[in-house]
Amino acid sequence: MSKETVLYVVIALLVGILGTVLVTGVANKQKTAPPAAGIPAGGGSPVDYQQRITEAEKIVAADPKNLQAWVQLGNDYFDTDQAKKAIDAYGKALELDPNNANVLTDQGIMFKRVGWFDRAIANFEKAQQLDPKHLQSLYNLGVIYMADLKQPAKAVKYWERYLELDPMSPNSQQIRLMLDEAKGMGQSSPPQGNVFSK
Repeated sequence: MSKETVLYVVIALLVGILGTVLVTGVANKQKTAPPAAGIPAGGGSPVDYQQRITEAEKIVAADPKNLQAWVQLGNDYFDTDQAKKAIDAYGKALELDPNNANVLTDQGIMFKRVGWFDRAIANFEKAQQLDPKHLQSLYNLGVIYMADLKQPAKAVKYWERYLELDPMSPNSQQIRLMLDEAKGMGQSSPPQGNVFSK
C-alpha cells in the first residue's frame, strides 16, 4: 500500500470519527433547552428514550402545534438512530418554525444518514442563510463534501469560513486538521478505488 493510500485511509478515519463527535453535539446542545411539558429531561438508557418517545408522541397527538415536543421527539429519534422518524418529526417542527437553524441542521444530518445528500445540503445551506454564523451547519457542509461527495475543495470553503467565525475553540483545532487534509487532497489526484467507503 502506498504512502498516499495510507494517508487517504487515515484521513477518512479521522473525518469519520470527528464527524461523529461533532455531529452528535448538535442534538446534545439542543437538549439543554427546557423540555416540553410532560417530557423528562436529560439522556439515559434505551428504556428512558422509549418512555420519552412515547410521552412525546402522546403530546404531539394531543397538541400537534407543540414545537418543543416535536423537536424533542426528533432529537430522541436522532439519538436512537431512527433517521426517517427523526426526519418526519423535525419536518413537523419546521412546519411550525421554518427558520430554526438548529432543527434544519439536525434534519440535514438525518438526511445525510439515509443518503439524501442534496436534501442535507439544502438544509445546511438554508441554516446558513438564516444564521450566517451557525457553526454546526458550516461544519456539516464540509463533512458532506469531504466524506460523502469527495469534493475536498468545497469542504475547504466551508471549513475556512468556520475558522473565520471560531478560530480558538477546541473544535477549531479539529477543523484545522481536517482542513489541512482536505487541502492536501485537493492538490493531488486521489488514489484509485473508493477509500472512503463504509
